[in-house]
Amino acid sequence: MPQEAGLIRRATPDDVAEIVLMVRELAEYEKALDEATATEEQFQQALFGPDPKVFAHVVEHETPDGRRLGGFAMWFLNFSTWLGVHGLYLEDLYIRPELRGTGYGKALLATLAQECVDNGYGRLEWWVLDWNEPALGFYGSLGAMPMDEWTVHRVTGDDLTRLASGGTP
Repeated sequence: MPQEAGLIRRATPDDVAEIVLMVRELAEYEKALDEATATEEQFQQALFGPDPKVFAHVVEHETPDGRRLGGFAMWFLNFSTWLGVHGLYLEDLYIRPELRGTGYGKALLATLAQECVDNGYGRLEWWVLDWNEPALGFYGSLGAMPMDEWTVHRVTGDDLTRLASGGTP
């Protein structure tokens, strides 16, 4: 298990620059680099501002050059009206390519599962791109089940502004 070679811990403000870099690496892998526009300042505020609503865990990985981050998991709480309790929604899980297969992804997910157990959260959930076969296989090996009877919907940009003002797109 990678715990000897690395450490799973909560992110700190000093990690933000590298987290933003890894978010861009993930966006490039997902063929959407132009959509990754978040700044370090936004992440500092979101993760460590006066009332954070999003949280992150990181993998510290020992390298010949010293410690660096090998991956991260960013998450926030959601709520199930059916269960009557919060759940944990994993926004992003990323392990740098050279460290995939080391157990870090599983260790991050186990840490988030423990967060759920410790806090009475009813579920841990996330989205996976349909074409990401390695991720689908990995998550399936952990017992994660696809929710293919649900279709994700999203409103953004001008459509969001119109909807907020009572208009229709």
